Amino acid sequence: MTYDVIVIGLGGMGGATAYRLAQRGKRVPGLERFTPVHALGSSHGGSRITRQACFEDLAHVPLLLRAHEMWDQTERDSGERIFHRVGGIIVGGADSAAITGSRASAERWGLEHELLDAREIRHRFPALHPAADEIALYEEGVGLVVPENAVRAHLALAERAGAELHFEEQVTRWETGRVTTARATYEAEHVVVCPGAWAPELPGDLGIPFEVERAVQFYFTPGEDLRDHPVYLWDRTDGTNFYGFPEVDGAMKVAFHHGGQLCTPQTVDRTVHAHEVEAMSNATRAPMPAVAGTFQRAVTCLCTNTPDLHFVIARHPEHEGVTVACGFSGHGFKFVPVVGEILADLVTDGATRHPIALSDPARLRGGA
Repeated sequence: MTYDVIVIGLGGMGGATAYRLAQRGKRVPGLERFTPVHALGSSHGGSRITRQACFEDLAHVPLLLRAHEMWDQTERDSGERIFHRVGGIIVGGADSAAITGSRASAERWGLEHELLDAREIRHRFPALHPAADEIALYEEGVGLVVPENAVRAHLALAERAGAELHFEEQVTRWETGRVTTARATYEAEHVVVCPGAWAPELPGDLGIPFEVERAVQFYFTPGEDLRDHPVYLWDRTDGTNFYGFPEVDGAMKVAFHHGGQLCTPQTVDRTVHAHEVEAMSNATRAPMPAVAGTFQRAVTCLCTNTPDLHFVIARHPEHEGVTVACGFSGHGFKFVPVVGEILADLVTDGATRHPIALSDPARLRGGA
């Protein structure tokens, strides 16, 4: 079976890529080892924060501005509700990485934002109990995206545009121009690999020591009504940085920002233990006491990190005709639609207008 482009992996990034390629008239088979919209990788959990003031690096801001446009368009085209503009607040010391980075990116790109001192934080958002020397950056036009709805929408749009999507069909081998599964062999001029937590298994040497991190998403019954609360991220001096979401269906989701156990998709512990719940409750008790209510449930997720926590989006240096997108390091889902557009650009045009120099794997190979 011969096609134009084969897409391996149909989670957030792969689904968006299959759609954008099919939309451009490419004959695209998409291959996924699991069922559609599964909960075994990195595209589940009911909510993901989307921001514009990006403390990770201000170079990401143009991509986020484009992603916000594309989330709106994807909603209109698919009929799925994906983007909820509930506002977003980042709290920390004035010299914390989250505050200084967010402020720099907001000022560099002219983003609408407010800086709040501790008194203003407590007045505007009574559920937050900052220390006297903590401040916040607030963005009104940001919020959360629902990852399952996003994946479902892109898969439906991909099929509507003509892509052939194959589920529960694990790839056993791929090389330039050819992909083999247990069911068939597919041939194409180009292959796009969106491996998620399976990135360490990529053949060929990208020269990047990916680490897969077990992340736990906790759901509590809050001690007060927090349905209208913004998304939040707290950069704490003791290193127990956490983030969370407004109350949805009687549950408030909160999680630590990194610091999870290293694992593989095969060895990850899917059981969430009592001491982990206690650690999450302890971390939120003083700054957000309303969160530390009755524990409901928890789910695990996989984050695939690069050493500098920036992405890899590039042509594979050892495989002509192969493009990879991986290593999204726990902050990639908000970029999903624009990553799909970038990968479609790289395949069809050999380049993209979007700024992706920060995602070049050469940066981690000594510029090789």
